[in-house]
Formats: sequence, C-alpha cells, structure tokens
Amino acid sequence: MKTLTVSVVTPDGPVLEDTFEMVSCKSEIGELGILPGHIPMVAPLSISAVRLKSADNEKKLAVNGGFLEIRPDKVTILAQSAEDPTKIDVDRAKKAKERAEQRLQSKQDDIDFRRAELALKRAINRLEITG
Repeated sequence: MKTLTVSVVTPDGPVLEDTFEMVSCKSEIGELGILPGHIPMVAPLSISAVRLKSADNEKKLAVNGGFLEIRPDKVTILAQSAEDPTKIDVDRAKKAKERAEQRLQSKQDDIDFRRAELALKRAINRLEITG
C-alpha cells in the first residue's frame, strides 16, 4: 500500500518522522483525512489529536495549533507543541483543566478568558489522547 512521509516539527525541534498510510487531523476548516496522492494544500490546525495510521498500528499526538502542509507524498505539521500520549503527565493535565474551568467560572474582570479557554482546550486534548 502507498504511504505518506509524515514530519511533525515544533519550535523545540523534530518530534516525529515516519511513514504512514493515513493522517487524520482537525484543521480550523474541519476534519481532514489525508491519503497518499492528496491534493497540495496548507491549513491552520486546531488544538486536537492527530491520528497517524499504518497497517499494523495507530499513533496519536496531541497538537496545540500550528499549520499543516500537504503534498501528494508528504505531510508536514508545524505545531506550536506536539506531545506523545506516553509523555503526558495525566495528573498535571487534570489540574490544568480544573484551573482553567475555575478561571472561566469565576467571572472576575482580571481574568483573560481567551487564554483560559485555550488552556482548557489543551488540557482536554491531552486527557483525551491518553485515554
């Protein structure tokens, strides 16, 4: 079966470079399923999981925004951060989720609600991919 070379890069450096049969992710324009031969495009990514599928396994990464570049034989993800589920501290993610929820519910004038919403989305994303 045909495959795609997938590169995931963050400001801290490369996170993943491997071949997969399908990439599934959520962009700001909607859910994307990418197979070899996909038309070239660039799309902004949402805070979500990226699912990388091959014949024998499926890998997930928690991606916190960035951009996706698609070419017929390669997918490049330029992410603000990308985390493997095995490297996510679940207790820390739960605490971050609780803090963000408390900030959003507090209704105080000095709270940056957009920042709290993004923190909540990142924490939920981390918790979802860890199962």
